[in-house]
Amino acid sequence: MELQDTPQEWKVVETATPFRGKKTSVRTDDVVMPDGTVARRDYQVHPGSVAVLALDGEDRVLLIKQYRHPVRQKLWEIPAGLLDVPGENPLHAARRELYEEAHVEAGDWRVLTDVYTSPGGCDEAVRIFLARDLAEAEGDRFEVAEEEADMETARVPLADLVRGVLAGELHNNCLVVGVLALAAARAGEGLDALRPADAPWPARPFAS
Repeated sequence: MELQDTPQEWKVVETATPFRGKKTSVRTDDVVMPDGTVARRDYQVHPGSVAVLALDGEDRVLLIKQYRHPVRQKLWEIPAGLLDVPGENPLHAARRELYEEAHVEAGDWRVLTDVYTSPGGCDEAVRIFLARDLAEAEGDRFEVAEEEADMETARVPLADLVRGVLAGELHNNCLVVGVLALAAARAGEGLDALRPADAPWPARPFAS
């Protein structure tokens, strides 16, 4: 058995887009099932995202706390944002998000993991980077607005985050996946074995 996800596309006999938002939309596809029947599937069409697990020299992870209206909570998260430009290099987007949300830059970048956030109802793909060798960014801080104007920041030891994830106290998917992936990488082949920052990403192909 090859333990790897594989591309596959079932026939779509009809499609519609009943809703278009500012960044995402909702698509309805009538999909032919293996037994020949047709089933309707509604899902969110998403441009994709990047997230950054920024680890400092004291083994602390840089976090932000932001209000998320759909779940009515302020969540501890790692810096993240949309791939605003089709075909945008995800590393460029990750550097931008780390600067805009935390006014931090990093000297060492690697791919931590790639995930689909909710593949049963959304096509969002996220690349989570590990950023190290952190320093305060040069220049003026990015001017924030809306929910981001109320953000808090903190640096929290990785071990505390692992405990918080397993205790059910932290719920943001990129934070949970990133923290556990980092712990697993350390326990396995080590951080130097992680993929380079420009590793191919079939879910969201990009130019170098």
